[in-house]
Amino acid sequence: MEQSFLERHPWIKDAAGLFLFVLAVIIGTILINTYVFRSFNVEGPSMETTLSTGDRLIVNRLPVTWAQLQNKQYVPERGQIIVFKNPLYTVGSTDEYIVKRVIGLPGERVQLKDGHFTVYNDNQPDGFDPDDNNDGEPGSPTAGTPKEIVVPDATLYVAGDHREGNYSFDSRNGLGFVPLYDVVGPVSARILPVTDIRGF
Repeated sequence: MEQSFLERHPWIKDAAGLFLFVLAVIIGTILINTYVFRSFNVEGPSMETTLSTGDRLIVNRLPVTWAQLQNKQYVPERGQIIVFKNPLYTVGSTDEYIVKRVIGLPGERVQLKDGHFTVYNDNQPDGFDPDDNNDGEPGSPTAGTPKEIVVPDATLYVAGDHREGNYSFDSRNGLGFVPLYDVVGPVSARILPVTDIRGF
């Protein structure tokens, strides 16, 4: 009986198998990065002492993916640390992705006065401190020119945790509001350095 082409050339079968394996790994990696989680490195002092330069973060993409499947915009919770695409990013510049803490949600009024934030909304018209549930992580006082501003629809007001001086470029001092469509997702864990592994 005459052998088939693949039986006479087994290396072709092996090469095809290897190619399909590599292709599956590449597609799987793209799908995971797009829909499940992504990893980012922290650079700069803006989130100290919560996060420091060199920290490796895992960002949870599942809430964003789930919102998109429902044809909705993902809105993170107040106080969450999120990674988002810099709305001021231009090709060739640094800081394409930024990590900050959510202070104000769409439609809320954010006041910066006497070194701290106060947020006003329909449920709490007398105002509240957006950092009350953050376990004391954001530094204080919060520097910046006293001001009061309403967060536009479909955007967020964010700030770094290192709020003295100009250590954090955020919604207080030039970054402006962050569009919801630029949010990559909430930070779920720090995996490096191994001595400082923790969840968020």
